[in-house]
Amino acid sequence: MLRLRIARSIEEGRRLLLSHRELDQLAIPAAVAERIEDTFGEKLTPQEVVERIVSAVRAEGDAALERYCRLIDGAFHEPLRVGPEEMAAARAEVPAALLSALELVADRIMEFHRKSVRQSWMETTPQGVFGQLLRPLERVGLYVPGGTAAYPSSLLMSALPARAAGVSEVVVCTPPLKDGSVSPMVLAAASLAGVTALYRLGGAQAIAAMAYGTPSVPRVDKILGPGNLFVALAKRMVSGVVGIDSIAGPTETLVVADGSAEVEYVAADLLAQAEHDPLAQPVLITTSERLLDQLPEEIEIQLATLNRSATARESLEHRGAVVLVRDLAEAMLLANEYAPEHLCLEVSNPWSLLDSVRAAGGVFVGSASVEALGDYVAGPSHVMPTGGSARFSSPLTVEDFMKISSLFAVSPIGLRDLGPIAARIAKAEGLDAHAASVMRRLDRLGGVG
Repeated sequence: MLRLRIARSIEEGRRLLLSHRELDQLAIPAAVAERIEDTFGEKLTPQEVVERIVSAVRAEGDAALERYCRLIDGAFHEPLRVGPEEMAAARAEVPAALLSALELVADRIMEFHRKSVRQSWMETTPQGVFGQLLRPLERVGLYVPGGTAAYPSSLLMSALPARAAGVSEVVVCTPPLKDGSVSPMVLAAASLAGVTALYRLGGAQAIAAMAYGTPSVPRVDKILGPGNLFVALAKRMVSGVVGIDSIAGPTETLVVADGSAEVEYVAADLLAQAEHDPLAQPVLITTSERLLDQLPEEIEIQLATLNRSATARESLEHRGAVVLVRDLAEAMLLANEYAPEHLCLEVSNPWSLLDSVRAAGGVFVGSASVEALGDYVAGPSHVMPTGGSARFSSPLTVEDFMKISSLFAVSPIGLRDLGPIAARIAKAEGLDAHAASVMRRLDRLGGVG
């Protein structure tokens, strides 16, 4: 029978949920540690692996890309850039029904994000014209997970907001399949999203290539998109050299459920999260003893039907948790402290809890609002903050692909009205040259009013 970690009070729940969520504190699976040692010939932490790769790519460019692709993936496939013929042929290889589904999803994503594009604005006053200039980034790099699985949805969820924002060049890196090809589904999605260039390149080396540029891979202004632990650590390392969206940790879902929730649905939602990765974190906070008692058996029944049952079981037993609380107020208090990537409200009156939500990447209101719909078709990007970062950050939006310049156009009246104030503060701060730069103009201005 499944061995779930269970806490029977909010205090126990805090101890269970709120520790060891930072990337550096995650216990990596034994198989990953063994593979690192086999690959590099010594015991290294994931951080040390990433530092070695990123430093080499920065110094050696394409030579380091080839070396680490051969070392880690067993092969280096050239050309790195997928050609236009391969991109065009991919759409013909995708089943018509699936291509139609991707087209519908692309339309929904673009429609959603176009509505949130902000415009430059200016306000004219007697003191002058002030405002903000909003401009899209010139070139962005998107990481799309791949290799053993294909994620066209991740490409669409990142590339289409960039296009809605007006980004000129959208560059994608994704790990290839063993034969060096890229999934036709991913290439079809890239074609639908208007991607400028796609490279068969994954891991920390892909992040380093986009951050520093190589002869084959262009340097970008910002890197966005989800990835594994090594990708996340690489993004953290290059942050500041380029912009990044966030340091994505393992994916997570927190379900808040009361006695009205159906155990079949709750189990299904937790399993949908658990099948991602052994480090994924599926969490249930409930007021119902019945739900707690019935859940392990229901999960076992559903596990037997899944092709990724081993991954889901490992996630549930080592990273999952069930917390029994006294009431929904306690449930929401703990949920906000946890600040989940996905918050699912499976209670009798979910709208009554919405005002209590303070920190969540996405809020799924009611049992019909299945988190998987947000992953694929609803419209908002499924790239969301993890590891508690929803306390201070947001899901991917068009604003991630834009930058703001403040606009100052001071009139003579503005100089006369505001100049003395600026000079007074500058002198108080000991910055005489600041004050003088204002006063010289005021002296020349004289009595203009």
